[in-house]
Amino acid sequence: MTDRLILGIESSCDETGVGIVRLGPDGSMELLADEVASSVEEHARFGGVVPEVASRAHLEAMVPTMRRAVEKAGIELRDVHSIAVTAGPGLAGALLVGVSAAKAYAAALDKPLYGVNHLAGHVAADTLEHGPLPKRCVALLVSGGHSQLLLVEGLAEKITEIGSTVDDAAGEAYDKVARLLDLPYPGGPPIDELAKRGNGCAIAFPRGLTGPRDAKYDFSFSGLKTSVARWVEKQERAGEEIPLADVAASFQEAVADVLTAKAIRACRDLAVDTLVISGGVAANSRLSGLAAQRCAEAGIELRVPRPRLCTDNGAMIAALGAHLVAAGAKPSALDLSTTPGLPVSTIQIL
Repeated sequence: MTDRLILGIESSCDETGVGIVRLGPDGSMELLADEVASSVEEHARFGGVVPEVASRAHLEAMVPTMRRAVEKAGIELRDVHSIAVTAGPGLAGALLVGVSAAKAYAAALDKPLYGVNHLAGHVAADTLEHGPLPKRCVALLVSGGHSQLLLVEGLAEKITEIGSTVDDAAGEAYDKVARLLDLPYPGGPPIDELAKRGNGCAIAFPRGLTGPRDAKYDFSFSGLKTSVARWVEKQERAGEEIPLADVAASFQEAVADVLTAKAIRACRDLAVDTLVISGGVAANSRLSGLAAQRCAEAGIELRVPRPRLCTDNGAMIAALGAHLVAAGAKPSALDLSTTPGLPVSTIQIL
């Protein structure tokens, strides 16, 4: 059996991604290209992603991004073995652009098509950095739209959600607190940078869903966001100066504390010794630092992809597609539909 080239297309939110992975006969994977066109600057003035703007940006960026990826990989499109595309979850219009493009390429090139799960793709991204996953691991996905704990028993076989956010995702809370503090959008990087100059213990912000009767693996960040707003309002009413760095650091500490504590608990409860953290917020310095400390104390291996692979990209979709091809999975139908609310347990839409 020869090497096979897997093309991945991602368009679930505000990044148009095209990745190309070489799948070896032994199941090894090599990333050949990872091209991304982001529309984040177009959304910044609105303080969040505008679905219609995102869809139009995908339409404009898809073909140029594809050309860059093919050129970077040094291949021709006809060399591709299979095409994988994000079919959900995500914004309906944005998903439609990517899936329509993937169908067109698959039909024109007569190649198998795999409609895959965006969330499973985030887990698969780690295999491009650290190699195959163990038979069982826990994955913590943290981004603007998702905060989830997953039990992964095979990227092409079984992924089970064991915990999720009941309101705001971690990244969404970052964006809202950043707006409150008059920081740029998206809020993660500026809060992380500001927090480095502050004291994470200065303000005792609440840790949501951490009581003895609360769901062990679920998350809630809406109350934390509200608590930060009320604290800032109280300071302003009293005519006190707002210690922005301390607010940012204390907020970030509360988020990282809850995320890592619940992830470690899940690993212990499920007798799993590997934790994967991915998604855009995985690039946060305090989250990765506290996770490394707690994993070391618990004897758990921590795997975090490099920041480029944590955010939305086509490489992670190509990697997931490569796992499905290697496992002999049946391709999706050429008339597959997008599913904006696709559950992570559905790794592929047939």
